[in-house]
Amino acid sequence: MITIRPARTEDAGALPQIEQSAGRAFRAIPELAWLADGDNVSAERHRALIAGGACWVAADGRQQPVGFLSAGIEGVALHIWELDVRLDRQGQGIGRALVERAIEDAGQRGLAAITLTTFRAVAWNAPFYRKFGFRVLEDAGIDERLASLLSDEAEHGMPLDQRCAMRLDLSRADTR
Repeated sequence: MITIRPARTEDAGALPQIEQSAGRAFRAIPELAWLADGDNVSAERHRALIAGGACWVAADGRQQPVGFLSAGIEGVALHIWELDVRLDRQGQGIGRALVERAIEDAGQRGLAAITLTTFRAVAWNAPFYRKFGFRVLEDAGIDERLASLLSDEAEHGMPLDQRCAMRLDLSRADTR
């Protein structure tokens, strides 16, 4: 039984290990396999995001996190920084439940949109988010904040031609 609940400060220590486990899925994509051994978001950064009140965990029957969605409020948007589900728990609808919770919360907060950056062609990235109504932003549609994030990612080795910014306009969220 999985429960989606707000992340707690004491969850922060488990989240980097979940990210590491989830990242192993990139080993199936030769040109991105290096991501499986990349750096994870620190427990300290997770604590800061949790304190912002826009982070959720998927907890098992013992209330241990098996997945999480870390986000922050950026102006009128909820920005998803990270979504990870432990590799052995993927494919069970946990990621979907986390995204649905974030969409619901953003709507309750009266936010205009949800944004993120991700890989264009990786099945569990942009194609996954499209199922919720997220759209890929192109050129002029990418605001300064998202352009800066994509640029920072490129500086850290992410192949810019494979990355994209996405947005879900909450006024359209109910049409998915």
